Amino acid sequence: QVQLVESGGGLVQPGGSLRLSCAASGFTFSSYIMTWYRQAPGKQRELVARITSGGSTNYSDSVKGRFTISRDNAKNTLYLQMNSLKPEDTAVYFCNAIYWKENFWGQGTQVTVSS
Repeated sequence: QVQLVESGGGLVQPGGSLRLSCAASGFTFSSYIMTWYRQAPGKQRELVARITSGGSTNYSDSVKGRFTISRDNAKNTLYLQMNSLKPEDTAVYFCNAIYWKENFWGQGTQVTVSS
């Protein structure tokens, strides 16, 4: 069955870095648009970064220049390299896969940025 499993979250100090991973299975990963979303307590889920099947990327203004999304189609894995982290980056981070009418979500991984 379809699975998206995020990992790599944790507690980090402001200015630090984390690398999130999303391991995909049960579908043709290389064909899907892959997106990282995040949701902070009391806030709506927001798009963080997206990568198409062809490798084109786009980012929210709040993370542009600090975060990098990438994918390894041979490993069926999506990544999010997060640098220069700020307290306002604290949230649960979710990966999402979309292709035509199919739309899959992972369970999320917590990222906390605090001193």
